[in-house]
Amino acid sequence: MLAAAQVPVVPELPAVNLHCHTFFSFNAYGYSPAAYAWEAKKRGLYAAGIVDFDVLDGVEEFLASAELLGLRALAGMESRVVVPEWRDRDINSPGEPGICYFMGSGFTEGSPELRLSSEGLGRMHALAQGRNRVMLDKLNRYLGKVRVDYEEDVLPLTPSGNPTERHMLVALYRRSLELFPQKPSRARFWAEALNMKPPEIVALDERPVELQMLIRAKLMKRGGPGYTAPDHRSFPSLDEMIALVKELGGVPTHTWLDGMSDCESDAPELLDFMIEKGSACLNIVPDRNWNLRDSEERSRKRAKLYQIVEEAGKRDLPIIVGTEMNKNGQRFVDDFHAQAMGPVCEAFLRGARIMTGHTSLKRSMGIGLLDEEVVERFGKNRKAANLLFECVGELAPARTAEEREDVNRAIKSLWERRDIS
Repeated sequence: MLAAAQVPVVPELPAVNLHCHTFFSFNAYGYSPAAYAWEAKKRGLYAAGIVDFDVLDGVEEFLASAELLGLRALAGMESRVVVPEWRDRDINSPGEPGICYFMGSGFTEGSPELRLSSEGLGRMHALAQGRNRVMLDKLNRYLGKVRVDYEEDVLPLTPSGNPTERHMLVALYRRSLELFPQKPSRARFWAEALNMKPPEIVALDERPVELQMLIRAKLMKRGGPGYTAPDHRSFPSLDEMIALVKELGGVPTHTWLDGMSDCESDAPELLDFMIEKGSACLNIVPDRNWNLRDSEERSRKRAKLYQIVEEAGKRDLPIIVGTEMNKNGQRFVDDFHAQAMGPVCEAFLRGARIMTGHTSLKRSMGIGLLDEEVVERFGKNRKAANLLFECVGELAPARTAEEREDVNRAIKSLWERRDIS
């Protein structure tokens, strides 16, 4: 077991990453939940959080690691859902009307075993794997020689049988290296498959990550030979996802892309709809909304970022942010010192305090942001409830058993106070 003396002691930074995928779905750098917690602590993050697609397999490992390290923590799950009310409108999955990326945040329990005991979680995982198998079958037929087997080639790339599109992509690319070890023949194969010229592929051969992303865009996404148009049979509904998140003790969390889609262009309508459905938190990936080369696009998306943060603030909706880290090149943590982040930094840090406070209070006293005790005490006053959880999240994380006892006493004292302001 990790001793307190081995825990990195570094200055705490005003920076968080509460949306990092682990190898239980796909992490571009291979981080396990424990490895990510360790790296976050070493780098001095104020708080860190994991999010994996369709499973809670890494929750217990991550929270246990964060506790040993004295790190504020948040654990979540992400999926794609169907929104029947907006079946003809793009939401946050470009080119897929009615499909929405949606999350649950603040889980305090989760493991591969939970997937077997939870009907809803098992169904979500089964739907995701069913979509994968259909896609891989189509890709195998299209690519001909470059064929991979789901059980033998894809599943071994994951620690608990939860492959994603990116795992299938890695398996296909590796198979092409085996079958075409010489660059010219490999370039001819992918050029034909992608409807490109061999020299274009040769130019990417030394940048395999870029080539793989190109393969994914042309073969797996909308219009590609592996793509299947989504419908209610292959995805859970938004209502089902929200009910499942609440059942498992999490906080339903809407994910916001960039404000450019039909639904996202009207921030008040979007947030009011999601809140009415039961969403109680908002997730943003800031880097893709301001760190852009094109000045016109940068200006447009930055304005949308500021708008969604402002509208969330009006509704006392906590915001969590992160970089995903499921693609090479994504930052370990957002640049909280960037000029563009200045107007929104405090909202992001406050959201981190609220949501990690939810985790702490839930683990200490079994009381979370949406639990009955909170509703009875605060009613519809989200601002007052958020303040309580923010105060809990501000408490210095413990590094020893004695410190954890002190923190638990402080949490209980905050809960019992009636004059938090």
